[in-house]
Amino acid sequence: MKCPFCGHENTRVIDSRPADDNNSIRRRRVCDECSKRFTTYEKVETIPLIVIKKDDNRETYDRSKIEAGVLRACHKRPISVSRIKQLVDEVETEIFSTEEKEIPSRVIGELVMNKLKDLEAVAYVRFASVYREFKDINTFMDELKKVLE
Repeated sequence: MKCPFCGHENTRVIDSRPADDNNSIRRRRVCDECSKRFTTYEKVETIPLIVIKKDDNRETYDRSKIEAGVLRACHKRPISVSRIKQLVDEVETEIFSTEEKEIPSRVIGELVMNKLKDLEAVAYVRFASVYREFKDINTFMDELKKVLE
């Protein structure tokens, strides 16, 4: 970190603590050259993730949409809220670990379905029926056969 007073390149951190908003770190620094102290704030830079919808429209990523879909699929099933939250966390971690700026909604849907398949069969089929837009009973039966195998 460059000293704002003398421009020297070498400064040391003498104190670090969370800032008031708890979303950044406040650091007290001292310049090795002029010995003056100054404060910096360090914050994680986030690049908004864009989701490419089926109709090629783009919108910013919204975790609550995944949560809502999973909650609907798990409605009246023996799945705890903490387990649902964990599933959404896992999906979100996989999404952001790709480090892509844009992600197709179908990729997100497939991630959710894979997690639900391991969690609970009925919730999986419910989610798949909406996500894959089952048109008739045969499509529904094909998906059920995959679960039963």
